[in-house]
Amino acid sequence: MAIFDVLASIVPTALFFSAPLIFTALGGVFSERSGVINIGLEGLMVMGAFVAIVFNLTFADVFGALTPWISILVAMIVSAIFSLLHAVASISFRADQVVSGVAINFLALGIGLFLTKMWYDKGQTAAVEKPFYTKNVKFLADIPIIGDILFRGVYATSYIAIILAVILWFVLFKTSFGLRLRAVGEHPMAADTNGINVPRMRYTAVVISGALGGLGGAVYALTIAMNFSHATISGQGFMSLAAVIFGKWHPLGAMGAALFFGFAQSLSVVGSNLPLLSNVPQIFLLIAPYVLTILALAGFIGRAEPPNALGDPYIKGSR
Repeated sequence: MAIFDVLASIVPTALFFSAPLIFTALGGVFSERSGVINIGLEGLMVMGAFVAIVFNLTFADVFGALTPWISILVAMIVSAIFSLLHAVASISFRADQVVSGVAINFLALGIGLFLTKMWYDKGQTAAVEKPFYTKNVKFLADIPIIGDILFRGVYATSYIAIILAVILWFVLFKTSFGLRLRAVGEHPMAADTNGINVPRMRYTAVVISGALGGLGGAVYALTIAMNFSHATISGQGFMSLAAVIFGKWHPLGAMGAALFFGFAQSLSVVGSNLPLLSNVPQIFLLIAPYVLTILALAGFIGRAEPPNALGDPYIKGSR
């Protein structure tokens, strides 16, 4: 198998596995840059996946081809509202942010499974009628070699994720909003002294995190899972959190880490077709993403410096 054939089989698969991780990791970057730990990324993905699937099943006949796009928008809105629970607990009531995030994970899964059983009378929904489909990018897909690798049989959401990462990098590092958000995560008292409303900025960051986490879950559900059950989101939120840390709390770094983890996930799908991995037992390919996540964090966590005020509740007037 030629190297270009290998890349043509791996890259599109890696891109579509990476997209949900990129969206969710970007949400984690915004939350944690503001000083709020968000262990609840898994729960936000679960909520986004549940809402997107239910909306898609309910309104497929109404919206037709627009259904998946509207589904992810609704999932973003609901997940943003759901993330307010974490914001209220960790910012207003100054609860332990890790405990609050874990509670979000359990609560989202519990709500999703309870409503699925109540509405569909079984433990999982039916498969969606209007998911996202792979497409060839016009003109670009006809480019020799590169077209087959990057622009043929890809999901639009994969490139939206990459473009969004660049946009959010610009917002975080090149705008006054981004400067204020980073300030409340590094030194909230100094930010408060300069007239920045610390709780408001942190609320805003957590809600953005909720919307992006819901977007990640919705995209995963409508491109990979195709239905909702207890196993629809199984560790992707934690992999996104690992991408935030591995990427050093930087949007482009988080995107790069998510692409790496997406590549690891793609091995479980295409690995058996690759000469070097054809004799590797399937179970090893399935656990590869999680092993690589651990190895990446073990190798780089010591070099990653989190925001100075990450996890510290802010009390106005305190030092």
